[in-house]
Amino acid sequence: MPQLRKDPVLGRWVIISTERGKRPTDFAHEKEVRKNGFCPFDEGNEDKTPPEVLAYRAPGTAKDSPGWQVRVVPNKFPALSIEGDLDRAGEGMYDKMNGVGAHEVVIETTQHEADFADLSQEHIALVTKAIQERMIDLQGDRRFRYIQVFRNRGSAAGASLEHPHTQLIALPILPKRLIEELAGSKKYYGYKERCVFCDIVAQEVWTKSRVVCENDRFIAIVPFAARFPFEVWILPRTHQPVFETMDDSARTAYAGVLKETLQRINRALDDPPYNLILHTSPSGEVDTKHYHWHVEIMPTLTKVAGFEWGSGFYINPTPPEEAAKYLRDTDITSQGGTS
Repeated sequence: MPQLRKDPVLGRWVIISTERGKRPTDFAHEKEVRKNGFCPFDEGNEDKTPPEVLAYRAPGTAKDSPGWQVRVVPNKFPALSIEGDLDRAGEGMYDKMNGVGAHEVVIETTQHEADFADLSQEHIALVTKAIQERMIDLQGDRRFRYIQVFRNRGSAAGASLEHPHTQLIALPILPKRLIEELAGSKKYYGYKERCVFCDIVAQEVWTKSRVVCENDRFIAIVPFAARFPFEVWILPRTHQPVFETMDDSARTAYAGVLKETLQRINRALDDPPYNLILHTSPSGEVDTKHYHWHVEIMPTLTKVAGFEWGSGFYINPTPPEEAAKYLRDTDITSQGGTS
């Protein structure tokens, strides 16, 4: 029988349509056809991007030249503009402001053909460090209240370039989803005097039925009220409000769980397109007791249609426990990593 499940953070209801019960092989998606054309992110094409704002490169190599491992540049076609003032204003009953912000691209590797999941754990930790450094720098601008970090893999998930990359957008306002999460977690904390995300981690460690993989610092789970088939969250096992405070050892541990999670998704679902989104505390709020940073990974396997748009409910045809088991049991031993 189908189930209605309630998300403990947002209070959002999800329909787990157990009678549809789709397995990984039931989700068909078009395989990405690699293009062999020009790519501005390839090593040797540094002059085709805006000047880099950060790069980890070999000693003695010049800025905006070959020799880098990870490189960060402003987006050539930014969603928001770095220059200007907000100039908040009203237009009758409507509110508006200038589209001020920052939009950057973290070019994760020189290897155009690489998949992020197949990079070495050390390299993924280096990419994570670059993201943290750019978040900290952008938070120094008082116009920005939140740094949204996201990764689109595949054209069906919104990626316009194949070369492995992550994007950061600094926003002058808080995203609606974050506001809802902050409100839900604050309400939970006010009632129980505990962080809801810490309780989720404790529950999942105890039951094990929705755990995908874990180490002593991080855990990857399919959430109890997953909106999408094979949706996975990665959370720190201890309370951590902000992503950018991780040290070297935490970054390495996080990179290990992220790598394994993506490898399991790739192998079980035949390299699906996906969106990876970081949820963290607003800029400057480093001691929040009720909020806990986490990463959400959503394979693009189904489409949001009329019922979902009209009701605000989601229909998930794969029970989270089954999805977690498929991912957990997937053999990834033949998958290696590159540096």
